[in-house]
Amino acid sequence: MKHGDILEMFLLDSPATDCREFGNGNINSTFLVTTESGSRYILQRVSEEAFKDVPALMENIEGVTDFLSAKAADEGTAPHVLAPLKTRNGSTWVKKDGYFRVTPFAENSISLEAPESDEDFRECARAFGTFISELAEYPAATLHETIPNFHNTPDRFRLLHEAMERAKANPELAPRLDEAADELKFALDREEEAGTLQKMRDDGTLPERVTHNDTKLNNVLLNADTRKLMYVIDLDTVMPGLSLYDYGDCLRFGASTAAEDEKDLSKVSFDLHMFRVFTEGFVEACENLTAEEKRMLPAGPKTLALELGVRFLTDYLDGDRYFLTKYPGHNLVRCRTQLKLVEDMESKWEKMNEIVKEITE
Repeated sequence: MKHGDILEMFLLDSPATDCREFGNGNINSTFLVTTESGSRYILQRVSEEAFKDVPALMENIEGVTDFLSAKAADEGTAPHVLAPLKTRNGSTWVKKDGYFRVTPFAENSISLEAPESDEDFRECARAFGTFISELAEYPAATLHETIPNFHNTPDRFRLLHEAMERAKANPELAPRLDEAADELKFALDREEEAGTLQKMRDDGTLPERVTHNDTKLNNVLLNADTRKLMYVIDLDTVMPGLSLYDYGDCLRFGASTAAEDEKDLSKVSFDLHMFRVFTEGFVEACENLTAEEKRMLPAGPKTLALELGVRFLTDYLDGDRYFLTKYPGHNLVRCRTQLKLVEDMESKWEKMNEIVKEITE
């Protein structure tokens, strides 16, 4: 059986009898494990390319899940996270031709690639809002940065400028500067504004919190019957951050009317109805948002869309080295989609702020 020697090191409820590839993740390698008793678990090999210090990452996850499990036990509720299993020597990971970990499999759960209803989207908003709220008392500064400067937007622009210089010096890549001239102008015209959230984080105007930092819809597991929150998963990027990162990143995707790589930009817009739905759920669940966090909510999706557009643009100028691409120019298409979202949000900026005021005041 594949990885049988590794599974023997973890405290499963009984010996493993089957281990097969599972899911469609593109960073970690994931396997579904079945034991003699019929219990199921998830085995993952953590990507050392994406995460340079896996023990530190696992220390983050263990700390956060232990904290949330203890909090839930005190309140007589079930935790909304899946704690990693321990090994026979008390660790939460095994290193053998890579780093491996095991978590319980969430039975009777579903994850969504896109909202199937308003209530699904609202429930995902509640999930991420609850996650931040329940960790409000966790000392964020004790967490490791598993990906340094992940949502540091000014640093993302620094990397863009460096990619531009490399492209200028590379005859094979230089033509891409002309192909992306409009996108570069759009992004660079907004560079100063894009650093607003980071500046407010640095000066303490916005509180640093424990945040998820990868708030895709499919990182929420809903009960298949009730469609209510079961677990927030994929905690690899849990680290210090801003509530607006988590809020904005999920909205950037979930309130878009098109796929992230839609070539027809006429199909791409920011859905104000879904913006309202998500904001209602997030504010309801994240009870301790400050007045300044509430005021700045519209900046969340706009900043995160621009940041991701800059990341796609940087990778395009660098020769498509980071993001997996399916065809030439794929990263430029992705960039254009994000920048179109930013442009559409700008056209709806007054209405976005009105919606936030209606919900928060």
